Amino acid sequence: MKPLPVIGAVPLSDDCASEPIHIPGSIQPHGLLLTLSEPTLVVLQASANVNTVLGLGGESLCGQALGSLIGADALAQVRLALVDLDTDEDELRPVTLNGDLFDALLHRHQGLLFLELERAVTPRHAAALHVARALRRLQSAKSLDGLYQICVTEIRALTGYDRVTLYRFEQEGHGKVIGESLSDGMPPYLGLCFPASDIPPQARELYRLNWIRVIPDAAYTPVPILPALRPDTGQALDLSFAVLRSVSPVHCHYLKNMGVRSSMSISLLKDDQLWGLITCGHREPLRVPHELRTACTSIGQLLSMQITLLQEQEARRQQQEKTSMIDALATAMALQTCDVMESLRPHAQTLLNLTAADGLAILVEARLHRFGVCPTEEEIRALYPWIQAQGKGVVCSHQLGAEFPPAVAYQAIASGLLAFRLPKPVDNAVMWFRPEVQTTVHWSGEPIKSREAGTTTLSPRLSFERWKQQVDGKALQWSPSELLAVESLRRHALEHDLARQVQREHAAVRARDELVAVVSHDLRSPLTILLMQCGMMRKLVPVDDTKASLRLTSAIETMQNATSRMNTLLEDLIDISRIEAGRYRVAPQPLDVVTTLEQLGLMWQPLAAAKGVNLTWQAQPGLRVEADPERLFQVFSNLLGNALKFTGLGGAIEVLAQAADDHVLFRVCDNGAGIDAAQLPYIFERYWTSREGNPTGSGLGLYISHGIIQAHGGTLWAESVAGQGSVFSFRLAAAP
Repeated sequence: MKPLPVIGAVPLSDDCASEPIHIPGSIQPHGLLLTLSEPTLVVLQASANVNTVLGLGGESLCGQALGSLIGADALAQVRLALVDLDTDEDELRPVTLNGDLFDALLHRHQGLLFLELERAVTPRHAAALHVARALRRLQSAKSLDGLYQICVTEIRALTGYDRVTLYRFEQEGHGKVIGESLSDGMPPYLGLCFPASDIPPQARELYRLNWIRVIPDAAYTPVPILPALRPDTGQALDLSFAVLRSVSPVHCHYLKNMGVRSSMSISLLKDDQLWGLITCGHREPLRVPHELRTACTSIGQLLSMQITLLQEQEARRQQQEKTSMIDALATAMALQTCDVMESLRPHAQTLLNLTAADGLAILVEARLHRFGVCPTEEEIRALYPWIQAQGKGVVCSHQLGAEFPPAVAYQAIASGLLAFRLPKPVDNAVMWFRPEVQTTVHWSGEPIKSREAGTTTLSPRLSFERWKQQVDGKALQWSPSELLAVESLRRHALEHDLARQVQREHAAVRARDELVAVVSHDLRSPLTILLMQCGMMRKLVPVDDTKASLRLTSAIETMQNATSRMNTLLEDLIDISRIEAGRYRVAPQPLDVVTTLEQLGLMWQPLAAAKGVNLTWQAQPGLRVEADPERLFQVFSNLLGNALKFTGLGGAIEVLAQAADDHVLFRVCDNGAGIDAAQLPYIFERYWTSREGNPTGSGLGLYISHGIIQAHGGTLWAESVAGQGSVFSFRLAAAP
């Protein structure tokens, strides 16, 4: 069987994810472990092999003083190590026990002092020279791939393992082999993957907490800790930070299946999270001296920092590339006059490169353009309403079939979706597709399920089969830089689309203004002639009361009224065109308010009297206002005209003016029909007319009046109660 790569990882059996691997109750047999109380250094628990190694017989060690077990010289070394431990320095001390040399390792955890005594091993060579060379080479690495290869090569040279492999954890949790150094006869794993389930969460946490983990001989017999529970708490002993901690039997069996007898794992961290592992394996038992393990830990720590540094450099380089691509796409959108989505079509390869996608689709109204490996046109059109329903500018998924069930049918080519659309009433979108992870990862041979007879332990090949199940229907996740790039591209597309809409609206306004100008010019002359002819005709009609004369006079008057109304409508249309184009101009000048209202009264008093309406006006003395006299009279004409139109016989209209801080407040009040509350919010809109009592109104007067007051920097508003009357008010700046 050709094994797949999980050296130093913990494969997942049915119960592995819940296995309490931090409290195994035993240690590996190449060392001794004691837990001590402080400051008395009294033994609380000890591994069962302490009595044998130290020649103490079969008596219980619990409650005995440490010095009585290891002797005065060893105790002195332990106390020196404690001083270094207090100052956070190297806590390793050599001690001689029963004629054998041991490395004494100390750490504190959960109120206990842990003393681990590991049989010393003489290094094959001095670690210092190898470490110095390794550190220099790591620091000089120019690329991530080069960094990975230097790391595995140096660690294998330093330790003598048959295989040193570097794994990186992917976003989905599974791992990928990205670096490898082998001795002859070891099968290569470079580029292969292993499932996230091979390293359950509790194992990953222990890797995060400890830089290094060593198993000198996976065929060992565990040594129990006595007593099994802590005497002080009655709880199981937590060995999370113990170097000698026994490992899961499942893991040992897994190593056997891989043909590996000993292993070592070095953790790689990024932002205090487990980024990857350096795993070492050997076909025979192998003890790595503490000095070399410390050197490997230093290499792992430096590698972690170098990985972060080079990844940041690579991220900046990729971001610069993406920025260049976005700039090119934005330029293309700016140069074209067609729909912005359509303008992206000639740049399909750039769009694919932008997100490292395999397929691309651009939807522009009824037109759908596809590039690369994509679902069918029918499948994409069925997908679009779901994208639209998400209500987001950018939509992304790396497991589309789980979120949009019809996509399961094409998950092999489109398990990943990244798309954006613009807020337009027509169909539009740019969609990127990624295939299922299984189609983008290489492996060696067809994975075959295999279980050892009578066990539930996964073999390497079955572990890989589990990985295939875990990634079924999933694509590589879209990276943050890819999401940011698409967000940026959408912003550019939105800006250019809005710019084109504004250009179209400006063109429409210019066309309308030109039409209004032409119509005004071409109609004014004939209307003026028509009015003159009506005046001449009236002079020719006999002044008598015959039916013929009366009918002729009435017809001429009707023609004159219609012509005058057409003239007024033309003036209104010209005003509207100027207001909406932002070109409405006024020429304010100081006006005496009392004089202005008196002039209005002289004009409108005869009209009010003829309808039986009492028109009055009142102004505070000395008020002056900054206003264009012609435009101000136009506003009053509209307001008074409406008031007269909707005020019946015997009604009253009052025009008031009073000071309001540095403004003058004008009010036109009537007790006429009033305006329905439902219509009141809309009375200043174009073409608004009251539904009753105004069959001939154009609905432009109030809209124009509102624009005139705004052009003066003032405000115009209305209050009304149906059946009781209305008050139209506006403010204008007071003149000095």
